[in-house]
Amino acid sequence: MTHYSNVLDPIPSTPPQPNPRPRNYSRLTRLSYATGPVWIILCHLGMAIAFFTGLSWGAVLWIIFWYWLRMLGTTAIYHRLLTHKAYQASPWVKWIGSFITASAGQMGPSWWKAHHEDHHRFSDHPGDPHSSKEGFWWAHYRWLISPNTFPKKLPADIERDPILKLIDRFHFVPLIALGALSYGVGGLEYLAAFFISTTLLFHGVAFVNSVCHKWGDRPFQTTDHSRNNSWVAVLALGEGWHNLHHAFGWSVRHGITIQKGKVKYLPDFTYSFIRLLERMGLASKLKQPTVTDLQNAANS
Repeated sequence: MTHYSNVLDPIPSTPPQPNPRPRNYSRLTRLSYATGPVWIILCHLGMAIAFFTGLSWGAVLWIIFWYWLRMLGTTAIYHRLLTHKAYQASPWVKWIGSFITASAGQMGPSWWKAHHEDHHRFSDHPGDPHSSKEGFWWAHYRWLISPNTFPKKLPADIERDPILKLIDRFHFVPLIALGALSYGVGGLEYLAAFFISTTLLFHGVAFVNSVCHKWGDRPFQTTDHSRNNSWVAVLALGEGWHNLHHAFGWSVRHGITIQKGKVKYLPDFTYSFIRLLERMGLASKLKQPTVTDLQNAANS
């Protein structure tokens, strides 16, 4: 496993001002992105079906399995691979992982990466699409039902990949397909389970934007309000170690802290999964900060 020193560019004391929202998207792209919040709202409403059908143990397991798998796609593929390039993987890993992740209602890879890059570039400053300075609920979901739902600029590397671009523009197809599969497996009961799983996953991811910029520890120096939050780390499979992530955005491992000047490693299921991919020959060149880097970045 390769270790990297901290090569992040220094963040200026006065962050660069954001560019205005674009007006040059194709009609298909704008329509595709505009439907994103609609699908999540429908999933919230669809949970009510469970009051009429009840939930068997099979349906509960369906909720848990699809929450886990699609959260893992969000964290390991969309976030640590496509956005931060914390490790390398074959196109097939990117394509299959992105298709699965799109079924979570997390939109497509171009949309997701564009927003997350802006979040890191302007974190908690003007230009951050879900800045915590605008309030808890803004960071959690309100930014999605504002003009901020349209990214300022789509990432060139994702747009050059025709498969990832196709998944991005038709991000709702995997979501609908999983809903149809759920209904086919167990009727309305499993459709309700699909809605519950998708809604829970939406909030599990959103907690990283809201909770992890308000409550938790700050072992590392950053220019934003990012925090390590242990219970969000459980819900989001390691993403709750958010202060480390903002200190070392390119690190494949988020579960790291500093206690009494010493580096301590924390549970990080996504990192463990990526290590499994590495052992299977499906991931390579995993990046991590050195102990010296971590100690130098520690809050005194």
